Amino acid sequence: MKNDTLIRIEGMKALLDKLGLVEAERFITLINQEPFDYTRWREGQFNDEDFDIVYAEAAALHEKNEKLKKAKAASRRAAVCKSTVPRRKVAKRLAHA
Repeated sequence: MKNDTLIRIEGMKALLDKLGLVEAERFITLINQEPFDYTRWREGQFNDEDFDIVYAEAAALHEKNEKLKKAKAASRRAAVCKSTVPRRKVAKRLAHA
């Protein structure tokens, strides 16, 4: 389970990546200015969508994220192998990747 600080950092990064600096700041300001019940908002978010469509989109996103994780791990392993680190250390690093 992630702690509050990590959630804040990842949330802000997600906002910045998706909206950019100005729009992310506007979003935070909007949330802080008006009463906002996140739970109620989420309950109504998918009312007009078919469950199968929402599930398919979530599954596709999960698959994409898994592929990215595997690609990053392979890239890290390749970088370790190309380094000038002695073979003993390379094997140790690969075991922990």
